[in-house]
Amino acid sequence: MPPLPDAPKTEWRAWAREVRADLPDGPETETLTVHLAAFLQARGARRVLAYRALPGEPDVSALAQSFELFTTRARWKPQPHLTLHAWDTATEPSRFGVLQPPADAPRVPLDTVDAVLLPALAFDEQGVRLGYGGGFYDRLLPGFPGLTVGVVWAGVVVPKLPSEAHDVRVGWLAGEEGVRAVLV
Repeated sequence: MPPLPDAPKTEWRAWAREVRADLPDGPETETLTVHLAAFLQARGARRVLAYRALPGEPDVSALAQSFELFTTRARWKPQPHLTLHAWDTATEPSRFGVLQPPADAPRVPLDTVDAVLLPALAFDEQGVRLGYGGGFYDRLLPGFPGLTVGVVWAGVVVPKLPSEAHDVRVGWLAGEEGVRAVLV
């Protein structure tokens, strides 16, 4: 049973990690990426900011066969932020345990990207993202005019999550059941 909508985010994160640990991946990942690829192609997206999946997150790396993918590097100074880089430059392990581009990899401006795929512990029906608590995407995406797609297993999409004014919402949710617009 999920926490109440006004429960602290720490409680929601613990719940989402527990639920996600019990969700299957494997064939569901292929189904999700097929839906996502069709959605992105139908909207003319060619350059896509994706993520290197943490355990329990849908792996979107197969999209590299059909799109020009980019990924991020987390930087901590002068304040925490993300920089964008070509997908294939991700060759060193990050502190989170996934591959990231090296510090000197050439950067790509966000305004050259058509769509951003966001991972999360959970999303709600209105596009609110429950991330890991660093606020990286909340700092990256304000004002981004392209497609924003939350990529998440259906088992961790809930009616309502707690949110704050700075939380950036996605316009679409992609899962093993397809891609749909969020409720407004």
